[in-house]
Amino acid sequence: MPRDRAALGAFLRSRRDRLTPSQAGIEPFPGARRVPGLRREELAVLAGLSPDYYSRLEQGRQANISAEVLDALARALRLDEVEHAHLRDLAAPTARHRAATPHAVQHPDPGLLRLMRTLDHVPVLLLGHRGEVLARNALLAEVLGRPLEPGTSFVRFMFQDPVARERIVNWADFASATVATMRREIARRPHDNRLASLVDELRTTDGDVARWWDDHAVRDYASVTKRVQHPAAGPMSFDIEIVCAPHEPDQRLIVYTTEPDSPTARVLPMLASWNVAPQS
Repeated sequence: MPRDRAALGAFLRSRRDRLTPSQAGIEPFPGARRVPGLRREELAVLAGLSPDYYSRLEQGRQANISAEVLDALARALRLDEVEHAHLRDLAAPTARHRAATPHAVQHPDPGLLRLMRTLDHVPVLLLGHRGEVLARNALLAEVLGRPLEPGTSFVRFMFQDPVARERIVNWADFASATVATMRREIARRPHDNRLASLVDELRTTDGDVARWWDDHAVRDYASVTKRVQHPAAGPMSFDIEIVCAPHEPDQRLIVYTTEPDSPTARVLPMLASWNVAPQS
């Protein structure tokens, strides 16, 4: 079975398992139940499909899938907008995926770099689609405790550098969201071998990554709160906002915003005045 069709079947099963008949608004079919959520036949009826056709979808034996079928499945499974887009990407023809695969090295978008320079009073990070650092300002490095020079993998920092777990108080929230974001990216780019190798490596070496990956959760980058324990400045809290340039959708400017006159906002000028590289 092609990799993307296997991923489609696994995603459908995971979403079916999490939805009970009562949650779906139907009476359960008679007979002993061997699944935690909907049976294949129940989902097929909900989506207006024949059980045989749906079985072919979940087993990866259906080559072409119409947009109408995908929309019906999304409604039946109560997928959110990101999950619906993920389903469409998994079901897209292989040729479309291959044509969309980027091969060139990403370079920082000049407009996003200019914006970053105007935000030097807060930590800012520019990431590529594999989580590679394209640029960052000095405050970002000071707050997170690592240089994170361009070319560094922010994903590797999150999972392989103990400093990430030490400084980011709600590390598990961010780490699980990172895994869900990587699953979303790999569905967009199933032929991106570098991204696939990174995911496979982390799943093999990190039990948390393996567990979160098997949950099949997906998400796009979203605004969240990050809590950091700085060794000198103490507890800090940031609302993370994401900025994308319309012509560079694969680059994201990550801005660590603060509430005016908050303890974090008051301590940032002190960190900026140090202007020293963080200790490795």
